[in-house]
Amino acid sequence: MELIEKKDNLFVFSTKLDETIANSIRRSVNRIPLIAIDEVEISKNDSSLYDETIAHRIGLIPIKMDKSLKEDETKKLKLKTNKEGIVYSGDFKGDLEIVYEKMPLTILNKGQEIDLTAIAKIGKGSDHSKFSPGFIFYRRDCEIILDKDLLKEVKEVFPNNIIKEKGDKIIIEDDKRKSAMDFAEGLAVRKGKKAEIKDKENLIITVESFGQITPQEIFKKALEILKKDLKEIAKKIE
Repeated sequence: MELIEKKDNLFVFSTKLDETIANSIRRSVNRIPLIAIDEVEISKNDSSLYDETIAHRIGLIPIKMDKSLKEDETKKLKLKTNKEGIVYSGDFKGDLEIVYEKMPLTILNKGQEIDLTAIAKIGKGSDHSKFSPGFIFYRRDCEIILDKDLLKEVKEVFPNNIIKEKGDKIIIEDDKRKSAMDFAEGLAVRKGKKAEIKDKENLIITVESFGQITPQEIFKKALEILKKDLKEIAKKIE
């Protein structure tokens, strides 16, 4: 495995992996248990938005996953304010940590008030997208072969890719997070030339997190879920 890029909510790496396995891991992401707001009890809402609209926005606020939480446990967050201006996700008070505190929920004018209670529970993205931790996508690592006279334009757009010269051709190593393949093919068509694509063994896998858990945890937990499923299948076959 080779690390390509790592950030708080992003993890990109290259590895030898069969596409069917990579796809199975990807599909397991939405079976990771996570906490999200499931019900909203609105006592007062003087804002211009309907209760249903505010409840929908609140339901999509990412909440940090507390590993000590049990699957049948619920938590409450309260929001009560009469402050003029934008009401943000960070205005909630309670035991849970909001990932992004500057998500706008509604706007209050002078003299207006909002008072509500949000009830959070554990769920899975396969049931509702609000429980989804993020996503995984992948592509095949490849080499792109172009005519040498296109070298300058390729380098301007993809300065970090390894580009080798061979005779009257250039070979672009398309092993970075940002794929050069679409650009190279489009450039070749515009210039009346042809791009040759050669697939390699590795997959470039990108894991992005919405903030509830890290991208590394997303990949690890999805892999654990897939392994558990395979063990269950093996038991039934036996």
